[in-house]
Parts: sequence; structure tokens; C-alpha cells
Amino acid sequence: MKLSPSPARGIVAAARPSTHSPTYEALLRAGPRLRPLQQVHARIVVVGLHRTRSLLTKLLTLALSSSSSASVAAYARALFLSVPDPDAFLFSSFIAAAARSGRPADAISFYRRMSAAGFAPSNYTFTSVVKACADLAASRTGRVVHSRSLVEGFESDGFVQTALVVFYAKSANLHIARKLFDRIPKRTVVAWNAMIAGYEQNGLAEEAVVTFRKMQEAGEEPDSTTLVSLLSACSHIGTFNLGQWVNDYIEHKGLKVNVVLGTSLIHMYARCGHVEKARKVFDEMPERNIVTWTAMMSGYGMHGHGQQAIELFQQMRLSGLLPNDVTFVAILSACAHAGLICEGREAFVSMKLDYGLVPRVEHQACMVDMLSRAGLLDEAMRFIRIDMEGKASAEVWTAILGACKMHKNLRLATMAAEQLLAIEPENPAHYVLLSNIYASVGRMDQVEKIRNLMIDRQLMKQIGYSSIEIDEVSHVFRMGDASHRQTMEIYRYLDGLMDKIKEAGYLPETGSALHELEEEEREVALRFHSEKLAVAFGIMTTSQSTIIKIFKNLRMCGDCHSAFKFISLVSRRAIVVRDNRRFHHFEQGLCSCQDYW
Repeated sequence: MKLSPSPARGIVAAARPSTHSPTYEALLRAGPRLRPLQQVHARIVVVGLHRTRSLLTKLLTLALSSSSSASVAAYARALFLSVPDPDAFLFSSFIAAAARSGRPADAISFYRRMSAAGFAPSNYTFTSVVKACADLAASRTGRVVHSRSLVEGFESDGFVQTALVVFYAKSANLHIARKLFDRIPKRTVVAWNAMIAGYEQNGLAEEAVVTFRKMQEAGEEPDSTTLVSLLSACSHIGTFNLGQWVNDYIEHKGLKVNVVLGTSLIHMYARCGHVEKARKVFDEMPERNIVTWTAMMSGYGMHGHGQQAIELFQQMRLSGLLPNDVTFVAILSACAHAGLICEGREAFVSMKLDYGLVPRVEHQACMVDMLSRAGLLDEAMRFIRIDMEGKASAEVWTAILGACKMHKNLRLATMAAEQLLAIEPENPAHYVLLSNIYASVGRMDQVEKIRNLMIDRQLMKQIGYSSIEIDEVSHVFRMGDASHRQTMEIYRYLDGLMDKIKEAGYLPETGSALHELEEEEREVALRFHSEKLAVAFGIMTTSQSTIIKIFKNLRMCGDCHSAFKFISLVSRRAIVVRDNRRFHHFEQGLCSCQDYW
């Protein structure tokens, strides 16, 4: 006996319109606009085509891309559920549209429904649901979907494997991401972008740059997404030449500098020591958002240009753009670095009264940092007691402790250290800072106690290093480093340089050296700090007109800061140092921070 199709399937077969039908054309005219789509939907129901899959699929796709509101999501979900007998194609279309339009939870939910209905996912389905897992950070579900894709035979599918690379890279599982990436026979720009962004976002900027170089060798053209990740990597490791190449590439290719790309350029230039170039990019951008303005203010702040940051803040407010809490972090930090106490107080009050923003720990830390660095330690402590109700974070107590070192306030330093060690007992930086404070006031007995405590607790001081880029090659130095191929020449040149600055009036700050050494030994140890080796190498290998740019992973010590002022004087060279707090511009015996760091 010949079976007749089910009623639902019969209606679909009988009423399948072509893509040139008036109803289908009405959908196209409606586009991704919810109200017109609902009107066309009503017409579809009236004429009896409400079970026609081609129309429903198009209606669903357009509805899901119309907006990200909850009402649209509910409408699309109800529309899908109204279909009595959805097939694999309709499931896949809904999953793809949900993933593409920023509704990853819906995509995953309907993938599960599809699996429960017994339909086998296609590569299109897998690609969409893996993207949804990446967007939702659903690592366990993503691994389950990965296993299913292997069972279904998609191990060699380039689209599915690329989606998995993106998923594992976003999940910070870079080992698996790289294994999958290396197995893709023909890698697309999406796969390359996933690996570059994965490395950059997980603190492996050098690996991101290396991967980009391999992308170039493979002949793959970067897109704007590649360039944004690359600029961020350049910002972190200070590779200015590569960052400049990106800017030149954008101009050569005629790429549109949108808000994201322009803001990335601003970050790169500012963090690579070229705040004036950052401002040029800012001024030439056709469109700016709050992130762009904040990036420029932050750039001014880290270079000690607090007044310029304040002026830019006022311009932004006059433009009608409302600052957010990140903007106020940038402004307060700029005031702290430049000693703009009155302006900082005004900004802190304004964020609460004028904009209704609740100060977070970052804003409070900036205020404490600003007050305590200016020597207003009593006011800083009142701020902690009243504004913070005595509940200060480690970041806040670190600011107090740093200021105590600057102003040699041993009593308050001891109290701040006790608070810090109670919050973060395993952080060696706190012990080192307190040890330096005791050394600065001659309390070597306490220095020894702290040193022994670190040994007992097996805490190691973070190793400092400095890097300098010469002819697009990065040279890294550590204290007393002898690994460089020009070590002997560098040491000889540095010895001569140190003799010259001594004649000019430099006196070593031996409190910045290892405290277990004798006074004479400390002076020798100071001489071979990583940034001194880097500056000697930079001066001896570049022309007089070249600005020396050095990047240090830790805070610059007091002795090196003093020495660099004299080095800039005797060598008649401009020197820029970026440490982990800010930029220092040394020229003619002066520093842009005015010894306020």
C-alpha cells in the first residue's frame, strides 16, 4: 500500500512558493525590521502558507537579525516552535541565525533540540553552534560538540576546524587551538586571526607577532581584525616599528580606519612612546566613541601630560558624549601621575554628582595614589577610612606603601604592609617594597628579617628585564646579563658612561641595590641594572638623532632614574623609558615626570 505524505508535509509540498513569489518578495522588502516582518507573517497565515519552510526560514533569519531585544528573540523562538514538523535545514538555519545575531544561548538550546529530534548536524550547524559556545564561554558544551563533530566525520572539514580553533583560543586553551590550527590544510584569515588574537589576549604578545609573521609567509592578507590584534600585541611589548608598519599598511591598502582600528592605533602609539602620533590619529578619525576618547586621555596620562588629558576631557563633555567609569579611571590616573590634586578631587566629585557613577576600587585606588604621592598621607588615610569605610584593597595599600617609600614614613609603611600581607601573603612584591623602605632609613635588621621570611615562604622576587628595539630587532637585557653577543663592548661603554655622569654630579643610590651586599659591591650591582645595559647598547649603536626607547617590565628604580637624567645630559640624547607604571622622557638632565612617579 502506498503511504500518503503527512498532512504537514503535504501542505509544504503543495504550497512551496518560488523565491520569485509575491510573498517571498514582500519578505525581502520588509528586511530585518520586526514590525513589517510581523505584517508579512500575518499575510502568510491568512493565505495558508504558514507551514511553508522556505518562507518560514527566511522569516526566521530576518527576524533574528532585526535586533538583539528579548521581544524579538521570543518572537523568533515562538515562530520556530509553531512549525509542526521542522526539518534539519530549518533547525540549522535557526541555529546559524541565532549564533550570527548574538543569541548564543538560543543557538545551543536549539542544537540540543535538533539532536534530540534525531537529525544529524551538518558542517554548517557545527560551525554555528561552536561559535555560540565560544561567544558564551560554554567550554564544557563546546568540548561535547567537538566530540560529536569527530563522530560525524568532520575532523577534516576546514570550516568546522576553524570554528573550533576560535572556540579553544577564546577559552584560553591555546595548546588544543594550536594543534587544530596546525592540522587545517588550507587556513583562512579567520583561523589565523583566531590564533593571533588567542595569543595576544592571553598575554603571549610575542607569540602573536610570530604567528602573524608566519601568516605573511603563507601569503595570507591580513584584514582589519588581524591588524587590531597585532596592534594590541605591539602595545604590550613595545614593538613600535611593527606598529608603524600596520599604520603604513592601512594607508597603502586604503583601509577604512573605523572606531576599533583607530582606537587600536592610538593605544599602540601611546604605549610605544609616541603620544603625538596617537593624537594625530585621534584628530583624523572621522568617528570617535567613548573608548576612543578614553584611550587618548589614558595615553596622555601615562606620559605625564595630565593637563592635556583634562583639556581633552572637557572637549569630550562639550561634544555631548557622556564619560563612563573607565573614562574617570583614565582622568584620575592622569591627575595622579601629574600631581594635579585639585583637578583630581574635582573629577572624583563630578563622577558621583554630575554623572551618578558609583566609584569602584580602581577610582578609589587612583585617589589614594594621587593624595599619598603628593605627601598628603593623612588625607589619603582619611579617604580610606571614610570613603572606603576602611575596606581598602591590595591595590590601595600598595599605593600607600609606595608613597611611604617616597616620603620615608616608616610608621605608616609598617601598618600598610601588615594590611597588604594579610590580603596577599604570597605576593613577593610587597615584601620587596617594604624591605626597600627599611633599607632607605637604615633599618638593615628589618631588611634581613623580611629577606629570611621570603626564603622561608619560598617567595622569589620577580626578575626584571629591559628591552630595546634596534633596526626592528628586539634586544633583551637582565641585571648583570652576559648573554648578548656584544656583552664586552656594552660593559666597556657603560663603564665609561658611568664615569662621565659621576663627573657631572651623579651619586649612586645604593639603597636600590641588593641589601646583603657591602656598600662598594652595591654600587657595582647598580651599574649593571638591565635598563643601564639597554641604554648603553642603544647609545653606542645608534646615531645622535635617534631617540632611545627602552621598555622595562618592573618599576624603574630610583638609582636608574637619577642616572638616566645625567646620561641624557652628558650624551645629549633623548631617552624614553616605559616601566610598568608610566613613561619617563629624559632630556637635558630632566625627566618629564618631574621626579613624581
